[in-house]
Amino acid sequence: RAAGYEIVAPQVGELVTSLDMAGASLTVTWLDEELERLWCAPAQAPALSVGEVIATTAAPVYEVPEDEVADYSGTPQPAQDAGQKVAALIEAVRDALAGAEAELGRIDAIAGDGDHGTGMVNGSVAAARAARAAADAGAGAASTLAAAGGAWADRAGGTSGVIWGVLLHAFADQLGDQDTPSAQQVAAGAGASVEAVQRLAGARVGNKTMLDAQVPFAEKLAERVGAGDDLKSAWAAAAQASTEAAEATRDLRPQIGRARPLAERSLGHPDAGAISLALVTRTIAD
Repeated sequence: RAAGYEIVAPQVGELVTSLDMAGASLTVTWLDEELERLWCAPAQAPALSVGEVIATTAAPVYEVPEDEVADYSGTPQPAQDAGQKVAALIEAVRDALAGAEAELGRIDAIAGDGDHGTGMVNGSVAAARAARAAADAGAGAASTLAAAGGAWADRAGGTSGVIWGVLLHAFADQLGDQDTPSAQQVAAGAGASVEAVQRLAGARVGNKTMLDAQVPFAEKLAERVGAGDDLKSAWAAAAQASTEAAEATRDLRPQIGRARPLAERSLGHPDAGAISLALVTRTIAD
């Protein structure tokens, strides 16, 4: 006001929140006559109420129709056993991410929201619950991993939650539900997950994102499986490549995403998404 501006109906509160992110933001927009009329009009939403409360009726509770409930009957026993193993792996990932939550948040806060650890924990907890439910119902590896991906995307929040959902779904599509997945199918799943993330995020290696750890993992896994290594040793080698690549992101500047405006601050620190992906690969290797 001291500068000569007229302030119209300011709103102060928790209006656009991001998980457990600390801090505050200020948004200013210029109003014309139409925008001012709309801005001051009565409205009611979960995070914003203006004017008199608008009468509402509760939405009906949605019941999943029986024909939409997943039916895993008829899944061969070897495939069911594989589904159980996938669920156990997701549970191990959940526990590892819970232990790393604070550190992932610290790394992310250097040039971002600081909520990466919280998002990864929220996503993996939901994914583990969904994977266990699917596996116990008789799902194979593909359906168990797909259930985990859907739950991760639904519950994680933020961009990384959507990306992990897409990643796991693409991986699952290569595994099948009729037998124990082969090493070649698992390697194909890793490659498909890279392609899916690249399509969604528009990122490439060198942009300082999770892809900087994901691509080396998929490439090393395919290389070692192609050379005849068993899945366990091939995965371990790929996890090591992913870990080294994730650590090397400390020398990169962010090229896309929220961290790009703070590129200089990010220099010298690894990317949180790459670090968490490498942690997931190591956890599964172990």
